[in-house]
Amino acid sequence: MANPSKSRRPYLIRAIYQWTLDNGFTPYLLVAADQPGVTVPLPFVKDGRIALDIGGMAVRELNIENDPIFFSARFGGRPYEIVVPSGAVLAIYARENGEGIVFGEPETGDPATDAPELPPEPPKPSGRPKLRVIK
Repeated sequence: MANPSKSRRPYLIRAIYQWTLDNGFTPYLLVAADQPGVTVPLPFVKDGRIALDIGGMAVRELNIENDPIFFSARFGGRPYEIVVPSGAVLAIYARENGEGIVFGEPETGDPATDAPELPPEPPKPSGRPKLRVIK
């Protein structure tokens, strides 16, 4: 059986992020705020989604090199620590022209780390072991 590959989503997020910066655009993430592991300011979530400006002027300590993505940002004048697993990113795009990548649905689990479901173990015999001589 072939080894399952890692998700492409984190790599594509980093690529489009760099592309937006290289072109002088403002990178935005569209996030499924209801996904496990997502930490965003709930008052700013609409219909289970939140758009996050991840440009240099809007965030501090942005880390998109690892999964999850994390950074500090201010919403309504209050500081928040934001955590976004890459599987919860629905799109990354440039605010100025809307160009980027739309992933669509959230990605659940990491195929590289999800273990296949194993069958249940057979019941262990009770009592003392018994040996027989076979000729």
